[in-house]
Amino acid sequence: MTYSFFDFLQLIGALGIFIFGMKIFSEGLQKIAGNRLKGILSGMTRNRLTGVLTGLGTTAITQSSTTTTVMAVSFVNAGLLSFVQSTGVIMGANIGTTITAWIVALFGFKMQITPIAMALIGIFFAFLFSKNQRWRNIAETMVGFGILFIGLEFIKNGVPDIRSNPELLSFLNTFSEYGYLSLILFVAIGTILTLVMQSSSAASAITLVMLFEGWISFPIAAAMVLGENIGTTVTANIAAMVGNVHAKRAARFHLMFNVIGVLWMMAVIYPVLNGIDLVVQTFSHNPVSIMGNDPAARPNATLGLSLFHTSFNVLNVVILFAFVPYIVRLIERLLPDNGPQDDQYQLKYISLGVMTSPGLSVEQAQKEIQNFAEIIEKMHGLVDELLFDPQAPREKLLERIHAYEETTDQLEMEISDYLVSITENTNLEHELSERMRFMQTMINDMERIADIYFQVSKLSDRMLEAKTNWPEEANSEMQQMMTALRAAIHNMRLNVARDAEDVDLRHAIKLEDQVDDLRDEFRDNHYARLENGAYSPRAGVTFIDILNRLERIGDHVLNVNESSACTRLKAKRIPGKK
Repeated sequence: MTYSFFDFLQLIGALGIFIFGMKIFSEGLQKIAGNRLKGILSGMTRNRLTGVLTGLGTTAITQSSTTTTVMAVSFVNAGLLSFVQSTGVIMGANIGTTITAWIVALFGFKMQITPIAMALIGIFFAFLFSKNQRWRNIAETMVGFGILFIGLEFIKNGVPDIRSNPELLSFLNTFSEYGYLSLILFVAIGTILTLVMQSSSAASAITLVMLFEGWISFPIAAAMVLGENIGTTVTANIAAMVGNVHAKRAARFHLMFNVIGVLWMMAVIYPVLNGIDLVVQTFSHNPVSIMGNDPAARPNATLGLSLFHTSFNVLNVVILFAFVPYIVRLIERLLPDNGPQDDQYQLKYISLGVMTSPGLSVEQAQKEIQNFAEIIEKMHGLVDELLFDPQAPREKLLERIHAYEETTDQLEMEISDYLVSITENTNLEHELSERMRFMQTMINDMERIADIYFQVSKLSDRMLEAKTNWPEEANSEMQQMMTALRAAIHNMRLNVARDAEDVDLRHAIKLEDQVDDLRDEFRDNHYARLENGAYSPRAGVTFIDILNRLERIGDHVLNVNESSACTRLKAKRIPGKK
């Protein structure tokens, strides 16, 4: 055998070039799509059919079904999608992933694409250094496209020649002489190949090369493609391991849907393959059966394999479309909802990793910030109850306030790290960078609000331990202050969830001015009470301390509102404020 270990290393290197080109190509397409990708994803929420089209379109843009399915699982985990809504996207992703096989089969084997690929790199390489972000994205896409096919050419040249290595052919034949059992074996091999490579597109390209070079027959290649359909589900299932039950269900659906498809296809695989053979012969200029080992049929066999891949995924969606509700119910029984904790999305979905699209990554962070604002509003309610409800379980309230304060600390750190990781993984447009800067400001202000609420809870507890209290007038004033602050907090939470153009800053400023005016009025009243001996110095110090802290919360709330108005637009002057 003339194939050496050094030749094998060259093959691994060629595979690395192919995967690297696919990665650059995919990332470039997503950057070009930009916010339009978010628009495509909005179709997920309509019905299952539009979900299928959404999954297909998203996979066509990202050139990766794994990216689309992990994205869907992330959104389910984040509460942006329901489990049922994600099923259509996952089905569509299965169809969209076949596009890569068609690109490789049409350009990689039917024509000499390498000179064109080199020319593309030569034309667009200079634009990688352009100041225009759009031209840089286009250049990145075209350079990635060129590298992809150069890698494919290296793979074709790197695989051992069957004619020069008859021992390899003999070795492969020992596994392909068992008829239907051989197909089952190569389904497993295809699954393992995709698991190892973590890319169904790369595994499909390897299968096409093996078929083109005569390593394997068309039926064996078809079996490997079926296995690759199962292997591609593993990444999403791994990602869902750190998610909530809804994310796990979406990932299990992907696995179960593909496994069911492979099972029914294996039951009818020979008639289907014969049908594919007939179609290819009918529309080919060289009508040679691709079911045999005729070298003249190999270029057509690669097209036949792409046709089989697409036909299988389309048929699987059509056949199982009506049965999706039953599959969903089965998965819900296998993965039951364990209670309210499964509806707590904070601190979970970000850990699924940065999306390959920066815009979508930022949307995930924005959803996390909305959860942050909801926690702040809950903390306000708990502090209000602690201050004014004598029958409230104080120990339990203090524990919950403390737990929320620790959660906000963690949220700030997680979101901040996530935003930083987005900037480290990709080049961002100026507008997106500005938006992320304001998001950082928002989480800093909200974390400070949570700290102040926690401090107020401790002051209240100390006042109780000292057996001091406020007179009725002071108590009423503090209630008014908390009511005004509740309105400001509620408005802040709504603004965080709005688009920038919908944020009413004048209303936010009006609410903050009310808090300031109450603080000024009640501070004067406080000093008058002190002079009149209406309460003890300790109670008076606690009153003015809490009053000033609440006023500072109002300032932080306004800061969050101002940042909300800038997170989706370029920075602008805030009306009515310096």
